[in-house]
Amino acid sequence: MNLEQIQKMWAKDSQIDPDNLHDESLKIPQLHAKYYTLYNTITLLREKARETHSKVRLERYNYYTGKADPEVYEEEPFPYKVRDKDALQRHMDADERLNKIDLKIRYYDIMLKFLEEIIKTVSNRTFQIKNAIEWHRFQAGFN
Repeated sequence: MNLEQIQKMWAKDSQIDPDNLHDESLKIPQLHAKYYTLYNTITLLREKARETHSKVRLERYNYYTGKADPEVYEEEPFPYKVRDKDALQRHMDADERLNKIDLKIRYYDIMLKFLEEIIKTVSNRTFQIKNAIEWHRFQAGFN
């Protein structure tokens, strides 16, 4: 599941049919369950990515400081050990593997923010439906 798919689902699910407000009110728990399940799944994926980030960060730290296994250097040669803390941080900040995982974590954060907003909107849907019903009453001349 990616952000684009969630956006398309929400574009469809966010529509309220003004002629079937009773059906729309009955769909609220289903929508909440659907998007909260997605929220939980993405949260778990983000936590797994954070765990991976920690492991890769340690591997890359060992790589740049010369503490990695010799087989690692045979596959990916690195001619010197980085001893200066600032230089090590620059290497870690520019590391492609770490940046890829960081990007994945930020992507999950964006998805979670979007899902949080969807869940808030779904929770407020009863008020939107109530307002629509009251508007219909007003138009019909009922007090």
